[in-house]
Order: sequence, then C-alpha cells, then structure tokens
Amino acid sequence: MARTQGSHSDLTRPRVRAAAQSLFAQRGYAAVSMRQIASKVGVQAGALYNYTPDKQTLLFDLMKQHMDELLAALDAREPAGGPIAALEAFTRFHIGFHLERPDAVFIAYMELRNLSEAHFKQIEQLRGQYESALADILRAGQNADVFHIADVRVTTRALVAMLTGVTTWYRDSGTLSRDQVEDVYWHMVRGAVGAG
Repeated sequence: MARTQGSHSDLTRPRVRAAAQSLFAQRGYAAVSMRQIASKVGVQAGALYNYTPDKQTLLFDLMKQHMDELLAALDAREPAGGPIAALEAFTRFHIGFHLERPDAVFIAYMELRNLSEAHFKQIEQLRGQYESALADILRAGQNADVFHIADVRVTTRALVAMLTGVTTWYRDSGTLSRDQVEDVYWHMVRGAVGAG
C-alpha cells in the first residue's frame, strides 16, 4: 500500500506517538484501536506498522520515553545541599516536571496493567531508579535525625503518589499558581517526614 502523501518517517513517527498518547490518555489503552491512531495521524492503518510493530510496543515506548526523560531531567539538576534542601528540590522538581506532561503521567501510572510482563519489568526497573533517588534523600535525613519516618520504602512510595496526584486536579486557570502549589505540597511533604 502506498505511503500517504506528506508522510515522512522523521515527521510521522513523532505524530504517531503524540496521537497514541493523546488517545490512550483520553479513552484508555484498551479502548483505542490502531485504526483510530492512524486516523488521528492522517495515515492509512497499515502504514502505522512502519513505525511500530503493534499497539503494545507503542504503549511501552511511550512509557519508556517518559521514564527516560524523567531520569535524565533528574540527573541534570544541580545538587541541593543537605537532606531538607534536597527533599524540597525533589518535591518542586517532581511537580514541575509532571505538570508539563499530564497525558504521559496518566498513561505511565494508569496503563501499567496493560503492559506485557517483559515490558512491565523494564518500566518497573526505571521507576525503581527514580524512587531510589527519593529514598536516598529520606535515608540521609533519617541518618541525620532531621526526618522522622517509620519506613523509608513506604514513605517514598506515599510521597511519589501524593506528588504525582497533582496532575489529576491542577489547572493553570485555577486559583493557585504552580509556584503556590509547589509551596503547599512542600509544606505537606515536610510535615509527612516529620521535618517540622
């Protein structure tokens, strides 16, 4: 079947990913067909297979791209001093990064159940790397006796869940600015770790 006019690999591949991300976030992975993705991109359904072998791989690629970008952005930050400063920097980083990508965040958390076992293990390993960065901060604060928490692992997961939740309700048109939201969340995080 001939390629749709104007369809070039360097241009179409990102459009396929963007269309899939938008549709998966709006309707859920299970409810979206390759035909619907193709229609949104403006190519014939068969042409999608030039860019991805199947819908499962497309879902995995979106999740992996999100995690790779998150880890790269985390690594690129300047070091932030002691445990309290480091925890505040992590809190503000997490909120800022995720608010820019609500569709990617929704998919990364809500569609894990639709990954194959092999793909799930890879994403889980990347998530573990990210959570380890926070766990290291919490452990350092615990060792310095500035954080008072019962379990580092549980606290890590609880904080990530709380911080990520901001993407479900925050809107730029709301009453709080992003900076104000970061301030409120930092106050909650500080209280959650017993830092006063």
